[in-house]
This record gives sequence, C-alpha cells and structure tokens, in this order.
Amino acid sequence: MQFVVMARDGSDRDAVARRQAVRPTHLSGIQPLVDAGNILAGGAMLDDDGTMRGSVLLVDFPSRVELDAWIQHDPYVTDGVWKEIEVVPFRVAVGAWMPDS
Repeated sequence: MQFVVMARDGSDRDAVARRQAVRPTHLSGIQPLVDAGNILAGGAMLDDDGTMRGSVLLVDFPSRVELDAWIQHDPYVTDGVWKEIEVVPFRVAVGAWMPDS
C-alpha cells in the first residue's frame, strides 16, 4: 500500500536545532527502508528562507499498521522533531516506482 506522509516540525525556537541534531540518526534509519523499497521518495519541506520545517515521504508498506509502527519508532518522532503527521493513501501513477499491474 502506498501513502504520502506529511510531517511538520514543531514551531518552537529549538525546533531547527532539534531537527539538525537528530537528522543523522533519522537518515541512517531511513536507508534500510529505501533499500527495501519502503521509502520511494522523501525530502524536507522548506520555509521561504530555505529552512527545513518538515518532511514529505512517498512510501510503500504492506499495511498501514506497519507504516504506523515505523513512524512511531523513527527518531524524528521519538526525539520530538515531527509534531504533526498526516498520512494519506496514495497510488503512484507515473514514475520509477510504479508496480507492474
């Protein structure tokens, strides 16, 4: 099942520093999911100044339950970077990740 994950960072004055401190751990945890095909694409949402303020990911997990389990254990959640997370079912129509059907 494919989903779009939109995760917004906190807006407190320490939010940017918190993201930067946790980012290496978050990225190293993401890499196995990229390699396994669970993370199709992802990146940072930016404000007008180019500062990272959240994340958008296109993901493919066997179920919403498995996606939620990953989200709950991601360092951006456990260390308080992501404060609002929206998950929307999605179907890739074009792109390198389009399954044969």
